[in-house]
Amino acid sequence: MGRLDPQRAPALVANFVGAGLILYSLASDFNLSAVVMESVWALVAVIGLVRLAIKRR
Repeated sequence: MGRLDPQRAPALVANFVGAGLILYSLASDFNLSAVVMESVWALVAVIGLVRLAIKRR
């Protein structure tokens, strides 16, 4: 839809928060493959945020 740029902070924060909430929910119903996938998703979001922070300096 083009409303949210995936390379900007709001989208990266939303991805990180979403992955974090899913990881939190997996604490009660553990699934290893989902934990790995969401952990990597959160890591990608953090890397993107770090890259943005470095670029702004």
